[in-house]
Amino acid sequence: MDRNDVLDPGPFFHGTKAELQVGDLLKSGHGSNFQKKKSNYIYFTASLEAAKWGAELALPRCDGSKERIYVVEPTGEFENDPNLTDKRFPGNPTRSYRSKSPLRIVAELSSWERHSEEQISTMLASLAKLREEGKAVILD
Repeated sequence: MDRNDVLDPGPFFHGTKAELQVGDLLKSGHGSNFQKKKSNYIYFTASLEAAKWGAELALPRCDGSKERIYVVEPTGEFENDPNLTDKRFPGNPTRSYRSKSPLRIVAELSSWERHSEEQISTMLASLAKLREEGKAVILD
């Protein structure tokens, strides 16, 4: 997609457990937040709610990894995330996107309200069930 035909004006967020700095670039080709594999895309959202789930559900990068939400800026073309828009949420209400171009970190949210432990446990159980059923496939 051309930057002149933007899907969403943002702001954009990336939830993770990786410790990064303002100015760093998030790039594809690194470990996925949700599976033990390298990702061909970098994923982000214009929804704070979706970013919170990204941070809370991300695989830990090390023991005691802190949940983080970064404000990011796409540096190139991006598209709707087909893992959500084609499978679970037609029309992209989660405002979820992916790009092969890097995302520049412009800020870190210093405070945000987590989902309850019960909500997180329920979501983790749901994701585990999808994995057991072979339905946790990420189109990457």
